[in-house]
Amino acid sequence: MEIERINENTVKFYVTYHDIEERGFDREEIWYNRERSEELFWEMMDEVHSEEEFPVEGPLWIQVQALEKGLEVIVTRAQLSKDGQKLELPISEGKHLEVPVDEQIESMLDQQFRDDNDEEEDEGFVNEEEQLRFVIVFNDFEDVIALAYNFNAEGLFQQLYHYDNRYYLYTGFEDERYNDEEQDNLLSQVLEYGEESRVTIHRIEEYGKKVIAENALQEITKYFPFQA
Repeated sequence: MEIERINENTVKFYVTYHDIEERGFDREEIWYNRERSEELFWEMMDEVHSEEEFPVEGPLWIQVQALEKGLEVIVTRAQLSKDGQKLELPISEGKHLEVPVDEQIESMLDQQFRDDNDEEEDEGFVNEEEQLRFVIVFNDFEDVIALAYNFNAEGLFQQLYHYDNRYYLYTGFEDERYNDEEQDNLLSQVLEYGEESRVTIHRIEEYGKKVIAENALQEITKYFPFQA
């Protein structure tokens, strides 16, 4: 992948279709499978950040151009205006394009990597959002154990996976016993021990190993002691 730093807030990179396939993605699916296209994008952004120290902070303005042998992607970090009402997009030295916050900025994933005619695809994506499922990654199994002993997981769906030398907790709210504030609070507690993963559950299920199929945190407390 070729990476070019345009300025402080903008980076451009080019990836060939051959490179995309070598990363384990099908050339066609990135246009029709939203989750796979998201996964590819964040994988490439991790590489961009590693090589160019381009942290992903705040809203992004993303432009994608499909070329004969690959994709050219331009990513610009947008800044929120001081009054909080507009997003400022740097378009040249000292100049900014202002976009009202209430106007949705269509990202690469909505404009380029989405099949507008595939209603089943969209319905499946929305359904997962409605179920409030999350993938949390842990650097060490000890962090998973600590979470299990210090967190009440009642009413939460939980599966534990191992993938690429890290542990992943796939979790979410199974019923409506928690309101929005309580859900946010519970998720914040979980994130004290891990962080939200950019790797999708579909990739983890395909290439990783399921360690505990259900009630993962409760099961951990049965078999692993906790050392504070």
